[in-house]
Amino acid sequence: MPVNPGSTTGLLLRDSHLSVMRRVIGALLLREMLTRYGRNNIGFLWLFVEPTIFVAIVVIVRSFVKSVGVTLSIPVVAFALTGWISMLLWRNMASRCIGAHKSNMSLLYHQPVTMLDVYIARVTLEFLSITTALVVLGVVFYLAGLSPAPENMLQVFCAWMLFAWFGIALGWTIGGLSEKSTLVVIIWRPMSFVLMICSGIFYLADSLPHNIREVALWLPMLHALEFLREGWFGSLFQAHYDLFYLIICNLVLTFSGLVLVRQIGTDLADDD
Repeated sequence: MPVNPGSTTGLLLRDSHLSVMRRVIGALLLREMLTRYGRNNIGFLWLFVEPTIFVAIVVIVRSFVKSVGVTLSIPVVAFALTGWISMLLWRNMASRCIGAHKSNMSLLYHQPVTMLDVYIARVTLEFLSITTALVVLGVVFYLAGLSPAPENMLQVFCAWMLFAWFGIALGWTIGGLSEKSTLVVIIWRPMSFVLMICSGIFYLADSLPHNIREVALWLPMLHALEFLREGWFGSLFQAHYDLFYLIICNLVLTFSGLVLVRQIGTDLADDD
């Protein structure tokens, strides 16, 4: 007899399912941490070293620009940090979801473990790691007098959550497509590099000519980055973003990602 989801039995079954899902994701998250950082601690340290190197390069370039008589009013360290660390969030989430099926094939034979659990664990670890890097480096640069404190902390937080949502949805979509065709893996690598260059980590949208800016703003991550930078030092520049467009893109990617993940689960059930 079917169970009414609104009945006491239905609620207990749903709570039981959520409890099992939480335990599975927790175990997968611990496994991912041990696999990625347990034997090679430099992997975790690189999360701090890589953005710092990029910030140093941008500061050197900024010094050269000043030496030839061009002045910029924006805080260069905050500009570089927000650009690079946000790019790491969506790029790494997508890259970590590629090949997740094959590397966790043995675990998927256990009934409680689903492909969605694997994807959730991977993007959660990426979110926690990169968020930690942003907070630690932001505090260090502020205490060192190299970067101002965010002007609007709530806006920075909301922008970061929108970035995380975009990265999760993109990761599930790219990961699901990669299970459909190996061509996706081949295409994603150069495409992610092009998107990285165009995503706004090297420029502000306001610095672009109007016609080029209109084209660049087709990229959802540029809207999120402009919103993030406005929260950090928005009084120093004119931000260009459309949160409605960003949310619509996130919803579309989320829907497509969930459909693809569901198809992978169906395919696995048929194989069994």
